[in-house]
Amino acid sequence: MDLQEIAEQVRNCRKCDLWKTRKNAVPGEGNPHAEIMFVGEAPGENEDIEGKPFVGAAGKLLTKLITEVLGLKREDVFITNVVKCRPPQNRDPTEEEMTACSPYLRMQIDIIKPKLIITLGRHSTLYLFSLMGKSFSSITRVRGKEFEWKKDDNTVVKVFPTYHPAAALYNPNLRKTLEDDFRKIKSILTTTTSSKRVTLEYFMGGENRPRDKGEESNSHGVQ
Repeated sequence: MDLQEIAEQVRNCRKCDLWKTRKNAVPGEGNPHAEIMFVGEAPGENEDIEGKPFVGAAGKLLTKLITEVLGLKREDVFITNVVKCRPPQNRDPTEEEMTACSPYLRMQIDIIKPKLIITLGRHSTLYLFSLMGKSFSSITRVRGKEFEWKKDDNTVVKVFPTYHPAAALYNPNLRKTLEDDFRKIKSILTTTTSSKRVTLEYFMGGENRPRDKGEESNSHGVQ
């Protein structure tokens, strides 16, 4: 199973009634080897038309934050939603729809193997917290904080909840909060600690990234 196969499954999916009203399913897009993954709740009208995630006004704001605050390109990361089809009138996805659709997201996470997942809004945060075995009460209480998900015995994924960009469009007072959260994300990516927090250079696979001892030994071996 690869991302293209999952995308094809999503486009043909009829696990819930959303297939009856969608124009296009929206599997997600971006770097298939991304270290950073953004997860929203569900596609909106523009996404439904284009079949791509975050292409409306909220998507433009997300792209602006990725490029101007994080210093990355949109194609460096992977962007998707918990629910892959637009709920009618942009209503909140139901629990049944999230239950039916979320296995696709879980498979995407398993394949991409991101080191950092940024959840956008309460629905995606609720889902990730359920995977982590953590209780969730509101996005306001957990946003702007870094959590760790022990995905398996050998894998720990950082999870950082923040507001959905659409919330900052509806409530301009949240714009600064969202920007501040992205600055915190930037700090997570660029700060190296004794616990071997991964730097932005490592995230992007640069030549100057910190190396493990074995990697250093290999780099000094016979050419």
